[in-house]
Amino acid sequence: MGEHENVETRGDQRVDLITGDTNQDGKADLWVSDTDGDGKADLFQFDTDGDGAVDLTMVDSNQDGTPDKVVDGDGGHAPA
Repeated sequence: MGEHENVETRGDQRVDLITGDTNQDGKADLWVSDTDGDGKADLFQFDTDGDGAVDLTMVDSNQDGTPDKVVDGDGGHAPA
């Protein structure tokens, strides 16, 4: 995993398909996004320490269910 490395996604648009508050503190800590407009998730982001910022980003560029790239930070794709 690269420290705050930028990752390439399938597309340039971002549509959050799912946002979640898994620890029920009132802030999102899970983002599942589609970046190429096909309606399938290819960008997965997690806030692991509850500060509201992305700590881990995974990209599934071929959408086979297995991450192709995992980096620390938001990978250059911070949630809106």
